[in-house]
Amino acid sequence: MTAGWSDTAMEKKNRLTKREYFDKVYRHGKSAANHQFVLYYKAQHGQDAFRLGVSVSKKLGNAVVRNRIRRMLKEIVRLNASRLPGGYDLILIARKPAADMEYHEMEKSVLHVIKRASLLHKKGETGS
Repeated sequence: MTAGWSDTAMEKKNRLTKREYFDKVYRHGKSAANHQFVLYYKAQHGQDAFRLGVSVSKKLGNAVVRNRIRRMLKEIVRLNASRLPGGYDLILIARKPAADMEYHEMEKSVLHVIKRASLLHKKGETGS
């Protein structure tokens, strides 16, 4: 478990919340994608933990569907937090095929897109 992450939910300091933070990552960050997700990421110097923002469009379904996807994405990142590097702002954007995915499929796809961005450490390695 990475410092700053509780066993039950994402802590406030690990959330990317403000529009200006999202805009900085979109404008100046890099991206990686697969069919189900897009990951935008930007290094933030002087920041020890990573911050996560999740975006799920209304095109994916009603509020129940969107919130389910959002909760699953946050849980996947929380459980794999020790494999992610600190000092990054991350934004996960769900694409249409994500709406029909089961948890394990979604986890595999999310880890794949993070790996494509070269941000995923192997199990057992500690994040820097």
